[in-house]
Amino acid sequence: MKILLAEDDFATRKFMASFLSKYGECDITVDGMEAVDAFMMALEDGEPYDLVCLDIMMPVMDGYQALMGIRNLEKQRNVPEDKAVKVIMTTALNEEKNVKMAFDLGCTIYSGKPIDQERFEQAMKKLNLI
Repeated sequence: MKILLAEDDFATRKFMASFLSKYGECDITVDGMEAVDAFMMALEDGEPYDLVCLDIMMPVMDGYQALMGIRNLEKQRNVPEDKAVKVIMTTALNEEKNVKMAFDLGCTIYSGKPIDQERFEQAMKKLNLI
């Protein structure tokens, strides 16, 4: 599995990278702009990501903007809906309006922080990623 992690917090990034690397190759970015660029390069190389984990609160471009960018790239390249990347939003923002906005923009799963490994693995199983 090919995974893209976008996380600006060093400790969370280190934890998530270690956790996710058990399941596949994990590329790491520190802001939403880098994530969209990495996603675009992977599409152009014909090696798209299977999973994108996006933090919402990041510098330069937040997770919502990055998610919009990713979904727009998929539309531009006519990626069928069943082949669209699975996106798990990871954030401490658990208010209903934030959750709703993430799903409206096309996220697949919303996971609150701190990350619960067991629940995160269950979410990945639900998406048939593991």
